[in-house]
Amino acid sequence: MTKTNTTPATAADPTVAAASAQFLTPVVLGLQALAVNGKQAHWNVRGANFIAIHELLDTLVANAQAGADQAAERIVALGLPVDARVSTIAGKTSTEVPAGFTQWEALIRNVISDMDAVIADTQAAIDGLDEFDLTSQDVAIGIKETLEKDRWFLFAHLAE
Repeated sequence: MTKTNTTPATAADPTVAAASAQFLTPVVLGLQALAVNGKQAHWNVRGANFIAIHELLDTLVANAQAGADQAAERIVALGLPVDARVSTIAGKTSTEVPAGFTQWEALIRNVISDMDAVIADTQAAIDGLDEFDLTSQDVAIGIKETLEKDRWFLFAHLAE
């Protein structure tokens, strides 16, 4: 029998870990909120463009969940925990998405407003991480790219 010895990964620089967590945590929380509120919008959209928006919101939710997972896993890989419990998310985010049935035009504007808040936090992460951790910055850049693409797809329904 062969015995395999494994060596744990080198511990991350505490300054890098703290900076990455500082900048990526708001992104994680915002994306988790966007996923929940995007699903709320998905269930309650009404109007002529129902099916296209209903399906597009599912894509937005999946992308938000994937981005949150990627950012959270980066923080954890650097050795710090993430607190993305529902109570934490609710305490640190807000939404424009209403509780009930909403016509598609208004609902798209509401979701875009929520997306813009997450995009702003993601841009702040990109800017702030530039001097601390380029790998974490790359994670934020990828998330922003996906957010902006999803925003474009939603906005195209309103553009004239």
